[in-house]
Amino acid sequence: MSDIAIRVEAISKYYRIGEREPYKMLRDVLVRSLSTQIRAIASRLVGRAPAVYGDQSKNDFWALKDISFEVWEGEVFGIIGGNGAGKSTLLKILSRITLPTRGRAQMYGRLASLLEVGTGFHPELTGRDNIYLNGAILGMKQAEIVRKFDEIVAFAEVDKFIDTPVKHYSSGMYLRLAFAVAAHLDPEILLVDEVLAVGDMAFQKKCLGKMDAVAKEGRTVLFVSHNLQAISQLTHRCLLLSDGQLLFDGPTAQALEKYREIAVAGLHNSTHYKGRADVPYNHLAWVAVQTSIRPGLHRWGDPIQFEFGLKVAEPMEGLCFSFYVVNEFGEQVCHFWMLKSAMIRTSEPQIFVLRCNVPKFRLYMGSYTITTWVYRGETVFESLRGICQFDVTMDGIHREEFWQTGDCVYLEDADWDVVQDVKAC
Repeated sequence: MSDIAIRVEAISKYYRIGEREPYKMLRDVLVRSLSTQIRAIASRLVGRAPAVYGDQSKNDFWALKDISFEVWEGEVFGIIGGNGAGKSTLLKILSRITLPTRGRAQMYGRLASLLEVGTGFHPELTGRDNIYLNGAILGMKQAEIVRKFDEIVAFAEVDKFIDTPVKHYSSGMYLRLAFAVAAHLDPEILLVDEVLAVGDMAFQKKCLGKMDAVAKEGRTVLFVSHNLQAISQLTHRCLLLSDGQLLFDGPTAQALEKYREIAVAGLHNSTHYKGRADVPYNHLAWVAVQTSIRPGLHRWGDPIQFEFGLKVAEPMEGLCFSFYVVNEFGEQVCHFWMLKSAMIRTSEPQIFVLRCNVPKFRLYMGSYTITTWVYRGETVFESLRGICQFDVTMDGIHREEFWQTGDCVYLEDADWDVVQDVKAC
């Protein structure tokens, strides 16, 4: 069995809103530690446990509450949760940037962290100088930095600007160099926060590939991200945080399932859209997505139905309808449109119900919305964007059973049902 690389025991972090955390000298730390021990002993003597989260004022805020877990050597470990869940605070404690209020974290190995773009870089120094500076900060010897130098520069793709002060770098160049230094200087533990979102898609894929290679070399990676697809690809075990508390620690598939349940619970049935009554020419009266597991959550490969209530307020010939499914990056990943034989033709105001049935909806796991188009020829009557959010999960699906859509613009053959003369507008 592998040895433990990270051990976190009952970590809690307290802040007082509106106040800066004061700088402490050694005597302040010693006095606080001693007083804490005295209060704990006194509480046990009177038979009462010390209150950790009680008796709080409105300005008290616990960013983390009794977080405990262990990470093994060579493990790629994910941490997920919504904004404000405590993910970045936890990584700052592990990186020794801030101290916990209670508990302790033990790291067994040399640590490199990439929490913010260019952390530890000096803007007046060149890229070359910052590689040596940052490497020294990470505890590397000069011989190790020299051995890895060319590989770092090649990965960062900044060879033409390596002798230019980094204050002149773009944010993307800054990020590439910072990640390259952290990933190539042989840390035994690598902590990566959501900084990869700054880079372009090609660089994100490159970074994910590098983290995968680092893990295969037997090093430990802690990966915090809102990119659930990357979490699923890289990690086998995941920590789910919410409001500073640990909700789940286990297999990634189960952690993502629980995370999506929380997200879907807060959507308030957003898989349905209702048109505005105060807009006289609002063509879509409603939109509904019938997902396979529960409202807002769909399992990869299951049938799915998209239903649209299309209001035609005047005689019309050749009215067409289509819609895109759009991923969380704003990319149109698939496109469905009615055949010409199903064009809307009416001589009086009516509402048509359009149902698009997809036998196997095989979009990769992630969060999606719908963009609709109502048009005739080159004339667009109405377009709605970002409606009816829903999530796709791959819980219970083996990796060899799926294929990724890549840059496809059409996913599956779909059956359209058009029911007209529902009622007059």
